Amino acid sequence: MSVKELQPLRKNALKQNNAETLNSLAEDKISKKAYIESYGCQMNFSDSEVVASILSEDGYSITEYIDQASLILVNTCSIREKAEQTVRKRLEYFNSKKNEHPDRTVGVLGCMAERLKHKFLEEEKIVDLVVGPDAYKDIPNLLREVANDKEAVNVLLSKEETYGDIAPVRLNSNGVSAFVSITRGCDNMCTFCVVPFTRGRERSRDPKSILAEISNLVSKNYKEITLLGQNVDSYLWYGGGLKKDFSKASALQQKTALRFDDLLSLVAKTNPKIRIRFSTSNPQDMSLGVLKVMAKYDNICNYIHLPVQSGSNTILKKMNRQHTKEEYFQLIDNIRSIIPDCGISHDMIAGFPSETDQDHQDTLDLMDYVKYDFGFMFAYSERPGTLAAKKIIDDVPEAVKKKRLSEIIQKQQEHSRYRTEKYVGKTVCVLIEKTSKRSEDCWSGRTSQNTVAVFPKKNYQIGDFVDVKITRCTSATLIGVAIQLSKSI
Repeated sequence: MSVKELQPLRKNALKQNNAETLNSLAEDKISKKAYIESYGCQMNFSDSEVVASILSEDGYSITEYIDQASLILVNTCSIREKAEQTVRKRLEYFNSKKNEHPDRTVGVLGCMAERLKHKFLEEEKIVDLVVGPDAYKDIPNLLREVANDKEAVNVLLSKEETYGDIAPVRLNSNGVSAFVSITRGCDNMCTFCVVPFTRGRERSRDPKSILAEISNLVSKNYKEITLLGQNVDSYLWYGGGLKKDFSKASALQQKTALRFDDLLSLVAKTNPKIRIRFSTSNPQDMSLGVLKVMAKYDNICNYIHLPVQSGSNTILKKMNRQHTKEEYFQLIDNIRSIIPDCGISHDMIAGFPSETDQDHQDTLDLMDYVKYDFGFMFAYSERPGTLAAKKIIDDVPEAVKKKRLSEIIQKQQEHSRYRTEKYVGKTVCVLIEKTSKRSEDCWSGRTSQNTVAVFPKKNYQIGDFVDVKITRCTSATLIGVAIQLSKSI
């Protein structure tokens, strides 16, 4: 995974903003209920739904009220220092809640688990159990270890797709859109990234279980699914096993192997009435085949998240990215040619070690070439255990990092407005997902290009595909008027 799918740190506390306000209204007596809070990327949110399913099978119900919970779990993100600091503060708070009820259990899941297991359990003693991304099936056993006053930790990495047989419990769901994981792990070894160390090698999920999960979502009237993975374009099913072992597979396995464009086509034609997204892609793995499948099926959204990280070949090489800026430009040109109205977003890192003013300018020039719809932008923060932390000196001053990040953000704001303004006067198809944050009288949803649109509610409802004429815009949002129920998706 590149910084990619790492969206700016955000919380999913099962309607957390209201939950903690309402804690005083919750019953004092805790019972076998679990409270799950998630941070970071979409994969973490998806994993929390898997954990909820495992806990449900073990007799737990899921609550949105902390004070009701006998089990509090935090699914963590380790990609940036700020993310870890935020999670640590929450763990300290939850540990104080444990003091109110000594029989309450606090656990940490996800990417921070592997790296900080001993610190959390033995040194700081702020959690009772530590569970890595591949060990969630072991949670019931670990909870029994906790009950017996034993150390409860499992951060072992798996060589197989580990959760294909589990039907996720949809947390904080709008009943419209859902995540479906298709790959786990990453083989790319970008020097800045912790994912290969926290989530292991690339392996793909059985397509039959993917189709079965999507079919179940369709039967429950979901209207949109997002195929998830650290790198979905790397999807490769040849009967199971790691991608790196594909060369050792039999001739028949290699001949009949299913790649991402094959899977995407299969999902699209099998489920023509739902909208399909995927996240995320590494430029080196994005094939023309995927672009052609996207162009062929109307129900595949015209949107690609395409992390680049830098516009400088020098920096890309030091990051161990397997593409040059020229190859990236060619990919962008192919996207524009095959899918002219495709929305494109990015990840960008400011201030990677040894980055010069010219390297930074190369990044700004790349942004000018692509004119992304939106992006996720970060100042570089060294992560312990990564190749960069071991071999490269973090020599760019913080003030310089912040200045360059500010310039990248400003550039992206200009380009975002440029893109949204192109929709003014046009009619777009919007899937209604929720009430607008700005007005109770307006719906909010997304276009095929993943741009947010808001419009008066009228007689429409959540889950409707609606044709909306765009009358004005901000740099991030389209504003318009609903015309009719859409006849296409």
